[in-house]
Amino acid sequence: MSEHAAHHHETHDDGAPTGGHGTSADHHSADGTSAAHNGTEGARAAIDPAAAWDERYRTKTQLWSGNPNPQLVREAGGLKPGHALELGCGEGADAIWLAHHGWTVTAVDVSAVALERAQSHEKAVFARESVQAAEAVPASRITWQQADLEQWQPEGAFDLVTSQFLHSEELDWRIPLRTAAAAIKPGGTLLVVGHHPDRLPPWGGGHHHGDMFYKGEDLVRELSLEGPGWQVEVLTSRERPVTGPEGQQATIADVVLRATRLP
Repeated sequence: MSEHAAHHHETHDDGAPTGGHGTSADHHSADGTSAAHNGTEGARAAIDPAAAWDERYRTKTQLWSGNPNPQLVREAGGLKPGHALELGCGEGADAIWLAHHGWTVTAVDVSAVALERAQSHEKAVFARESVQAAEAVPASRITWQQADLEQWQPEGAFDLVTSQFLHSEELDWRIPLRTAAAAIKPGGTLLVVGHHPDRLPPWGGGHHHGDMFYKGEDLVRELSLEGPGWQVEVLTSRERPVTGPEGQQATIADVVLRATRLP
């Protein structure tokens, strides 16, 4: 998803929300006191994820910074473009960056409001490029899909699956990540980035919920990446500075996993 905010944790874009309650690059997390943080299926079932996220997006005209997540740029920048899948695309910054670098992208999010903004941002970017190049607006490389990620099933296989800060009180991250990892082509790449649970921003208050966040070893275990079918290329934690809602400064850490499905 992208990077969302400390109060709304499902994430989407470089960790720099445009206002209010941000930590910086997220996509989908939800940081309240809901019983869903207890990790029970009953609590999650009581929440309509689409309605919840639509409402969060409506609170601001732009929730994220509009910049691609820095770990995506760092880890995917050297990959050969192909067909990419983004889980939790939010307002579209990562998908647009991938498309700009030659990828054909399937971008999925639970929020129809976010997807409408993402498509508008894509059109604006392409329009600027066409004016600069004195050419017609190029055909879109992005397919935008609205779906509940716990129910969604991908069509086809992918050269890259990317998930940036998929933290949400309404979502068990294990389900969509397992589903998406199974759809990676031999030789393809899985890239997962999230907030390290031990290095969250101090102003987040109630968002220290272990069920929402993961360490690198949690990803390896839950996605069965230690098996013979995978090669883990990057498994690390990277620090970065962030600014809080009142201008506070802190250093948090991103969990970064990049793995290759072996032929």
